[in-house]
Amino acid sequence: MTTTASPPIRRAIVLAAGLGQRMRPITDTLPKPLVKIGGKAMLDHALERLAEAGVEEAVVNVHHLAEQVEAHLAGRVRPRIVISDERDELFETGGGAKKALPLLGDGPFFSVNSDSLWSEWGVSNFGAMAAAWDGESMDMLLLLAERESSVGFNGPGDFFRDEAGRLTRRGTAPTAPYVYAGIGIVTPEFFADTPASFSFNLLYDRAIARGRLSGHVLQGRWLHVDRPEAIAPAEAAFAAAQPVDA
Repeated sequence: MTTTASPPIRRAIVLAAGLGQRMRPITDTLPKPLVKIGGKAMLDHALERLAEAGVEEAVVNVHHLAEQVEAHLAGRVRPRIVISDERDELFETGGGAKKALPLLGDGPFFSVNSDSLWSEWGVSNFGAMAAAWDGESMDMLLLLAERESSVGFNGPGDFFRDEAGRLTRRGTAPTAPYVYAGIGIVTPEFFADTPASFSFNLLYDRAIARGRLSGHVLQGRWLHVDRPEAIAPAEAAFAAAQPVDA
């Protein structure tokens, strides 16, 4: 019996247009994606991991302090960078991806929050997600972090996951074991009949209603960096996870 491997996912939208209000006053003068953890901008962590997983082109949307983000990306060649300009109007997460659809081609693509950061345990989580993607049974595939092991996250959690990987919302439960880690795979077709500006939550709920929202559990430790005081714990956790040269 032979099996056909999932084709590699070659494109991504990296969402770098947010205002980063919870990170103020740092983000008064520095866009949040350029905040450094482990000596490297969070945006660069995301882009380098995408390149390692075979992504050839990343569309990066810009709005807040857009010139700084563009200047930072000017010399990057892997992945190739295309700018989606939202200076005039911010479209939220789902709307930002929808605006960039003409740049993303016809196939499935990664949606990446530019501040998503984790310590990686010897496996490419982007690569593992691409291998797990099944457009026949999924409308979206989300990267999930275990709530209890995450650094800097004190919320109740987002999702439950069944044995087949299908997700449901926490709803009225006091806690849920998994947190959305800011990475997803989706197809352009699933944006049909959506407004110009909307949150990705709209698509999550549509996929749940169809029994087609799936989750892939992160191999690593998620670092939630949403406020200035979260930077030091993230730095410490990131440093502790890095291999030590013999």
